[in-house]
Amino acid sequence: MTKYDLSKILPHKPPMILLDDILDVNLEENTLTAQFNIYPEKVFYDKALGGINSLVGIEFMAQAIGCYAYFASRCEDPNPGLLLGTRLYNNLIDCFKNEESYTVKVHKVFGDDEIVVFDCLIYDNNSEEIASATINAYQGKNIEELFIEQQ
Repeated sequence: MTKYDLSKILPHKPPMILLDDILDVNLEENTLTAQFNIYPEKVFYDKALGGINSLVGIEFMAQAIGCYAYFASRCEDPNPGLLLGTRLYNNLIDCFKNEESYTVKVHKVFGDDEIVVFDCLIYDNNSEEIASATINAYQGKNIEELFIEQQ
């Protein structure tokens, strides 16, 4: 049983919600921990790999950051965010394996009114670190101005 309805927290719609639950939120320490499970019906699942390519770890991290933004905004709809870049994405696995559960932890290390930086880690079932990255994101009030309107 999950604690949270992630469709109300993230701006995504299924099947693009990749996280399965939020395990812990600590705004005093600027952290959020979430869980994701791998199964064949999950988007990005690759039958040939028997799981999801490890590069998708960046999106698992980004969605955890999105959940953090929701709680940091006092559970109101936060402004939409954009992933600006990722530094030092390191992973020790080829794929997130079928029928396995993983934990992603994000820690906000810097933030002003628009730019935020998070250190992110992914752990396997044995609590061993298998992926890490530093992610920069933008969450401005006028983010719509960055998009070109389609006519």
